[in-house]
Amino acid sequence: MKQRIAYIDWMRGLACVLMFQTHCYDSWLSPAARKTNFFGWSQLLGTLPAPLFLFLAGISFALVTDRMRQKAASANEIAATTIRRGAEILGLGLLFRVQEFALGYPWSPWTDLLRVDILNTIGVSMMLMGIVCWFARRRATNAMLAAAVAAGIAMATPPLWTTWQPRWLPWPIESYINGVHNLGTPQHWLFPIFPWAAFAFAGLAAGFFLMSDWGRARQAQAVFILGGTGATCGALGWWFDSLPVHMYSVYDFWHSSPNFLLIRVGVVMVIVPLVYAWCSWGAGQWGFSPIIKMGQASLLVYWVHIEFVYGRFSILTKGGESIAMASLGLLIIFVAMTLLATARIYTKGRGGEILARLRQTLRPASEGSR
Repeated sequence: MKQRIAYIDWMRGLACVLMFQTHCYDSWLSPAARKTNFFGWSQLLGTLPAPLFLFLAGISFALVTDRMRQKAASANEIAATTIRRGAEILGLGLLFRVQEFALGYPWSPWTDLLRVDILNTIGVSMMLMGIVCWFARRRATNAMLAAAVAAGIAMATPPLWTTWQPRWLPWPIESYINGVHNLGTPQHWLFPIFPWAAFAFAGLAAGFFLMSDWGRARQAQAVFILGGTGATCGALGWWFDSLPVHMYSVYDFWHSSPNFLLIRVGVVMVIVPLVYAWCSWGAGQWGFSPIIKMGQASLLVYWVHIEFVYGRFSILTKGGESIAMASLGLLIIFVAMTLLATARIYTKGRGGEILARLRQTLRPASEGSR
């Protein structure tokens, strides 16, 4: 179990690093630097963090529910706990938008308060996964139902973005379905449930496979089977897209296509055995691992780094830096977030102990001053 958690944390930390480089170069590079191939490759890598975070949220969700089942928790207890945790993440996502609005005032529009960002979608996805797990009480059933829900979300996305767009809903609600925001048409830079929650449910299915009795007994085999399945999914996605007949009247491969989503799920699944091998037989866990530390505190480093990259406290001039200067800024962000994550992990649950040590340290000084 320790090995499994290590490679999952490393993979989440990898998503953090990819997110840092995407945000740093996007925020700081000058217009001339943004026209280079370097920036293009940076933004291509930037398509991975959100699917990784959602997929790993699904795997972690499967791990949590499996542990609760081992402790004889009832289906109602599991559903209540997981749905409540999802609601907490959604609440944090809303709070994050309030913070961004306050720090950006008076330039930020009030509609940014209701923007559907990645934290919102992770929270809603967790709540939906809690409901699905309540209906399916066995691991195998959970895995199959989760995969079916992921496929259903992917298939429903194109019409919900076009011909079946629920315009009758208020835009803040509709935006959770297709990301219209207040602009009337779906925005590809947002994270609506359709299609993004499909990554979480794909991760849930993968998690229940990895946590199965067979998967636990043959951990390496299970992980590499998952990677092989991912490669198959990617190939199928390309093949489906090459067929001369499409089932949708409006087809947008890069933003709402089920085929592109299948390819991206496949890519994420292929990354799993690579990271597992790196942590099991490579240097992934040699000594201190900043990647694992950031993976263990990913929510905090996501929250904080945004302000020092995009926000009012940006450490470099936005839109005015060379690739070299932006890379130096990225290194600073990496080191700072590693230190922040390490401090968070060290102090978590130890507030009373640290306060007691601080009092003991200060007491001699205060007694001597008397």
